Formats: sequence, C-alpha cells, structure tokens
Amino acid sequence: MISSSAGRPATLTVAAAVLAAEGLLAVVMGGYVGVETLIGKPTDLVTGLAVAGFGVLGGAALIWVAWGLWHVLRWSRGPAVVTQIFALPVAITLIQSAQYGFGVPLVVAAVVALVAMLAPASTHALMGEDGS
Repeated sequence: MISSSAGRPATLTVAAAVLAAEGLLAVVMGGYVGVETLIGKPTDLVTGLAVAGFGVLGGAALIWVAWGLWHVLRWSRGPAVVTQIFALPVAITLIQSAQYGFGVPLVVAAVVALVAMLAPASTHALMGEDGS
C-alpha cells in the first residue's frame, strides 16, 4: 500500500483531492451565479440567489468532507460516498442532454472518488481492522 507521510493511504488522498476540487468548483459556480444574479436582470431574483446560496453552501460542505477524508476522520466517509452516488445520475442526465463538457468530467470524478473511498486501504484507515 502506498501511503502519504501522514499515514494516510494514497486512496484517501485521491478521494480528498477529488472532493475538494468538486467543492471548490461548486463554490466558484455558486458565487458566479450570485454575482450574475445581482448585476444582471434576473427573471426571479429570489430563485437566483437561492441557487447561488445552495452552490456556495454545498461546495463548502464538500470541502469540509474532503478535509475529513484528508485527516482520516471516520464520519467523512458516509457523506463523501453519498455525494458521489448522487453525482452519477446528475452526470448521466447531463450526458444525455449533450452537455458532455460537464457530464463526462463529473462521471469520471465520481467514479474515481468512489473507487478511492471504497478501496480496501481507505476502508481499513477509516473503519479500522474489522471494517466496523
């Protein structure tokens, strides 16, 4: 098993990096939507701001979960796995609607994160010797 200098398996490093990147992108996109909503002429100001807030808060939550994976904290595995499972149907919908530039990277990121988090080294690090 390849591991980092902090005793963290490389698989958790990969998973944390993917989640942090997803979170950062969500924060940036949420901020962009918020700014565009405020300086543009939105048809529905409240909805635009709600979408922006959801993006920023959701991205911040992903970054927090990535921090938990980075520090090998047991609680972080559940939200990280659930987030990636929910990302897959979103990505497939994007691909089916010919949004390949968004859908394909999201599928790749979700699959890489899931494989990394469910790898035996990650499971052992997060859940202990017996996996419970």
